[in-house]
Amino acid sequence: MKYNFDKQDLLDFVSAFGYETREKGDELNFRRCPYCSGGSNHDEWTFSVNVGSGAYKCLRSSCNQSGFFIELCRDMNYQIAGTDISKNYRQLPQREPESSDEAVAYMASRGISEQTTRLYRITTQRNKPGVLVFPFYDENGYLTFVKYRKTKFRQGVDKNKEWCESDAKPILFGMNHCYPDKPLIITEGQIDSLSVIEAGIPNAVSVPTGATGFTWLGHCIDWLKQFKTVIVFGDCEKGKITLLDTLLARLPKETIVKAVRICDYLDCKDANEILVNYGSGAIRKCIENAEIPKLDNVKQLADVQSVDINKLDKIPTGIRELDRCIRGMAMGQLVILTGKRGEGKSTLMSQIICEALDQNRNVFVYSGELADFHFKRWLDYQLAGDANLTPFQNKYGDTEYGLDRQIVDDITDWYRGRAFIYDNNFISDGSSEFETLPETIEKVILQYNTQLICIDNLMTAMERVDDQNNLFLAQSNFVGKLKALAVKYSVVILLVAHPKKGDVNAFQDDNDLVAGSSDITNKADIVIKYQRAPQEYECDSLIKLTKNRIMGTLRTVNANAIQVNYSAASKRITGVDESPKVYRWEKSRNGLNDGGELPF
Repeated sequence: MKYNFDKQDLLDFVSAFGYETREKGDELNFRRCPYCSGGSNHDEWTFSVNVGSGAYKCLRSSCNQSGFFIELCRDMNYQIAGTDISKNYRQLPQREPESSDEAVAYMASRGISEQTTRLYRITTQRNKPGVLVFPFYDENGYLTFVKYRKTKFRQGVDKNKEWCESDAKPILFGMNHCYPDKPLIITEGQIDSLSVIEAGIPNAVSVPTGATGFTWLGHCIDWLKQFKTVIVFGDCEKGKITLLDTLLARLPKETIVKAVRICDYLDCKDANEILVNYGSGAIRKCIENAEIPKLDNVKQLADVQSVDINKLDKIPTGIRELDRCIRGMAMGQLVILTGKRGEGKSTLMSQIICEALDQNRNVFVYSGELADFHFKRWLDYQLAGDANLTPFQNKYGDTEYGLDRQIVDDITDWYRGRAFIYDNNFISDGSSEFETLPETIEKVILQYNTQLICIDNLMTAMERVDDQNNLFLAQSNFVGKLKALAVKYSVVILLVAHPKKGDVNAFQDDNDLVAGSSDITNKADIVIKYQRAPQEYECDSLIKLTKNRIMGTLRTVNANAIQVNYSAASKRITGVDESPKVYRWEKSRNGLNDGGELPF
């Protein structure tokens, strides 16, 4: 029965394998190609399936897999519900070819003995002594696949160096000579597997169509499950072992996968080159020394350098008592700032920005609620401080405070090249795909060398999600991306998040009470809560520290919270025992250098 592509089948396929995907126009892009897994460079988003036609393609030149969804399912051994996708392979004549003298001679030139050549029935094509024939027998000795290879390939003259019998079922070469009670060695080419066999290790097979072709896997996976250990002996290219990443991703999780060490290749490309240049002993050493590959994201604890926490690069908050508890915000940290609406958490955020700028740190701000001019005005006042404000009466008779034009200009000059804000007025012309905020942040970090990223707030920064369950997942993913960026580029990301709605007195300094997914605070290194002080306190506001991953010190109840005062005129937040700060823009303006010292 002819199969008609259905987008839902594709989505079910993605779900079954757990692939990470994103849809762009008519294409469903995969983070990792199902065939090559991104290769040695771990390339991402190179593989896509057209959601209309089912056509797929990998853009990596060394992979270049293409076809239609039904073929993808066959290759990945995936069964579409209610559909027979099995391919009818051609039944090959069950012959046992005799090795030709030409095959014996050529294989001898590659270090393979006559005994091994004849045991595996390597021969040449009739009337074509320059074409080798490799017969593939399954575990039951049934001829299933045949591969051809020219002994002399003329570049630019000959069309193909290797080819296969058409419509034959691809399997591993040498299966009928292997025993499950011993480790299995998998190589990229037939001459390579025969080189391992020549070294006295008979449990060796090779893939039929090179490092990027894995149509054989679905036909051999049950057979492979018999082997407790598989040793990958692929080609060594640019410091990477071919076959390794893809086999690691596809072999059963209970299989112990080892790989030949790079150093044991002795600057050779493959097993046959090692055999020819260094002999059987070098091949055996490769197998004996094979080890479980080092995971990119795992290292030995003994290799971790001891670090003096007090010497970590940090951005201070400018609130002395808070900095005493957290020792400043360490680079690579995600900081959550929460508090009830209207109680001043955004003000605390902007004051932290003032401190970062004063420390010569570049800053990027996303303000989802304030217009850019409003945010700048608020920051201008905080930097100016009460001493630089001019009181005046408005038309309603109330006292307000203004800033001299020259002071605003001086502060504005101080921002230039160091302070950046997301343009909420930007409208795409539709010529490019919509860019998410994390993608913009990554560009800002790289292009403007920003070290403090401030996002006010979580709900406005995310893309709109209607379903509540999807919302929590989206929140978790969004915060996870922020944390990853903080670690990857060694920056501080400060995220404003609202608490859960409810009784105004219900906030109990519990991180789970931050609105949204619990992963928001789970992924954070520091959680700060800002609130107005009860009437019995001789201060305006309290700062609570409900999570402090590095130092461990917490300030979670009113009695031990950090007490601060707020100036309605300058918008500044100051510790109760602290003097008003003079920022570097003002010191420079008054004849001091940027370091706060006299210029001599």
